[in-house]
Amino acid sequence: MPIFSVKHTTVYRYTQPVTFGEHRLMFRPRDSFDQRLLDHALFVDPEPKEIGWIHDVFGNCVAVIDFNGSGDELRFVTDIRLDHTPQHAPDFRIDDAALSYPFSYDPDEATDLTQTIERHYLDDGDEIGKWARQFVSAKGHTETGKLLMTLCYAIHESFVYSRRTESGTQPPLMTLHLRRGTCRDFALFMMEAVRSLGFAARFVTGYVYVPNRDSASVLGGGSTHAWCQVYLPGAGWVEFDPTNGIVGNRDLIRVAVARHPGQAIPLSGSYCGSASSFLGMTVEVKVVKEAGNHQYQ
Repeated sequence: MPIFSVKHTTVYRYTQPVTFGEHRLMFRPRDSFDQRLLDHALFVDPEPKEIGWIHDVFGNCVAVIDFNGSGDELRFVTDIRLDHTPQHAPDFRIDDAALSYPFSYDPDEATDLTQTIERHYLDDGDEIGKWARQFVSAKGHTETGKLLMTLCYAIHESFVYSRRTESGTQPPLMTLHLRRGTCRDFALFMMEAVRSLGFAARFVTGYVYVPNRDSASVLGGGSTHAWCQVYLPGAGWVEFDPTNGIVGNRDLIRVAVARHPGQAIPLSGSYCGSASSFLGMTVEVKVVKEAGNHQYQ
């Protein structure tokens, strides 16, 4: 079981001192059976008046930070260590009744999954639905796991990744037309595609370990990462990363899950000062796989 170390630094810079409003951070990974948080430290400069912690509606850990001073720079640094147990596809352990598509969710589960099954974006011509249905066999039943894996790989292979510094996520229909986007665009597009087929899906934000960049330089893509989960009876929420073509949690570190991207913004807040005083922000994420094996005590 590898141990990952993550250093996440975000810096806001201003032309002159400004005062800071409340900020909310989602940087702390979720503890689970496949990732066990070992250490977590949060550093903020200038020193805040108070740091409080809450769980949001999805059970994500959110740091709520209040300030009473001012400054021309605002810095957040998070150091994380966690024990990660990779789960590789295609061992989904899906219930027999859901091995083939289409299938129906259990009525009791469906009650809680309703909002994650409904499509969230306009698509009058059902273009996304038509794109998704090309992976469904015309002869009848389609193997559920194969369907989702093929759809995930299709995005990875036929869409072009393009880094975008602007905040927000582009509409899924735009992603389909452009065949280009960021990791969060691809995650949202896959969510809407599988929702068009009746699957429950949710958005995930966190970090990705990139083995071929494991050096002293910036690692893990240099920023936060996004992918999605699909709910499968018997298997639960299964990870799909269409940006990298990853099925299962290999090299993926979950921080937050949500029904749509706007509910899982890693860092948000405000400042009091002129708009022109904001110079910009920098984000640096380094993800390192530590040498050796970790043994539970």
